Amino acid sequence: MSLFAKMFGSNKSGKAPTAQEAIHKLRETEEMLAKKQEFLEKKIEQELLTAKKNGTKNKRAALQALKRKKRYEKQLTQIDGTLSTIEFQREALENANTNTEVLKNMGFAAKAMKAAHENMDIDKVDDLMADITEQQELAQEISDVISRPVGFGEEYDEDDLMAELEELEQEELDKNLLEIKGTEDVPLPSVPSTSLPSKPAKKKVEEDEDDMADLEAWAAN
Repeated sequence: MSLFAKMFGSNKSGKAPTAQEAIHKLRETEEMLAKKQEFLEKKIEQELLTAKKNGTKNKRAALQALKRKKRYEKQLTQIDGTLSTIEFQREALENANTNTEVLKNMGFAAKAMKAAHENMDIDKVDDLMADITEQQELAQEISDVISRPVGFGEEYDEDDLMAELEELEQEELDKNLLEIKGTEDVPLPSVPSTSLPSKPAKKKVEEDEDDMADLEAWAAN
């Protein structure tokens, strides 16, 4: 049995494994190699301690410990490379599995959409939209009729209403004019009862003028 058959198991049916199965197997392999890494790291530490312990006192044992340490380090390097390869493959499988699920769900949704549109075509859609428009117009007409005030047969001529309005305005104007004319009857203020000072007599004025002339003549002498 080959190494891959041991790692992933034989497939006698010949059927390809699913992505989930392959991812599961790769994760198991990663866990196994991680344990192997841990074991080798411990062995390397032990061999290094052995070499330090023997040193030049037991040169042969020290050299053997260093050789084993080198061999373990080589195996550890190989495992690191293998883990990197497996990790890359697992991530690629996970991405492929994700894409498969996405496409599967998109296909499922496409089938559902197709089933929803199975009994519909563009002509039916146009007819349906026309029916909806017609019903909306009918509903609007009904709403307009219902909201229209009921006059109980009373209809009024607009010219008659305008004439009545002009008559009312003229009445209001005449009323304002009468109120303005009514202010003429307001009584005037009464005449003051006290008498004004009388004008001085002409003779008195002449005497005052003569006195003033005498005073000026005296002042000149």
